Amino acid sequence: MQAETLNCPMCGAAASSDATRCEHCNARLATVACPSCFGLMFIGEKFCSHCGTAAQRVEMPELKSAPCPRCRLDMEAVTVGAVNLRECKRCAGLWLDVATMEKICADKERQTAILGIPVTISEPATVNLETNIRYIPCPACSKLMNRVAFASHSRVIVDVCRGHGTWFDRDELRRVVEFIRAGGLEKAREEELAILAAKKPRPEASPDLGRILSEPQNSDFGLEAGDLGRAISLIADLAFRFLRR
Repeated sequence: MQAETLNCPMCGAAASSDATRCEHCNARLATVACPSCFGLMFIGEKFCSHCGTAAQRVEMPELKSAPCPRCRLDMEAVTVGAVNLRECKRCAGLWLDVATMEKICADKERQTAILGIPVTISEPATVNLETNIRYIPCPACSKLMNRVAFASHSRVIVDVCRGHGTWFDRDELRRVVEFIRAGGLEKAREEELAILAAKKPRPEASPDLGRILSEPQNSDFGLEAGDLGRAISLIADLAFRFLRR
């Protein structure tokens, strides 16, 4: 969808398809409403412009408030498809608790396995890099969250509180979902296993003292010079281990 075909429903001004608020009247233009890729959808759209899935968003009443870690405004509790999350109406950031994030990862991996054809990751035309990195507080416990590269190779930096959940800035969850659908989590696990295997120490072959002492030798002294040296070293090593006990 071209940007010029979109207009603000409040004032009629032209708006970019990826804008969340109108530049003229500040009316809200887009929300996360796609239950498949969790992409932003322009208010009034019936189908997601990213994946074509029908919009499915329900705002839920929430007694307990949770502030946006960026804007400090109370976030909205919403259900997108079968997923409960919180969205900031100003910055379009999303907060997912631990259980919800695990469910999304498992569901998207399962869908990829069933389809058998990984989705190709579409890189954004422009990537806005943070120039002033700021650690933000967890909406649940107010402690500063860790900045983590999701699955190492996704090129998406998220803010994580291990005990409570994950914060996604605008459109980051959609990019993470694309990464999972492209088999990114499976590749990350394979690389991690390869790294662990490379770091695992290999057992070194140790001389067999019994074999050295029992084998017949050609030397007049019963042991060749090399075997004698190895036997003495092994005996010294065994004695040292015994004294350490």
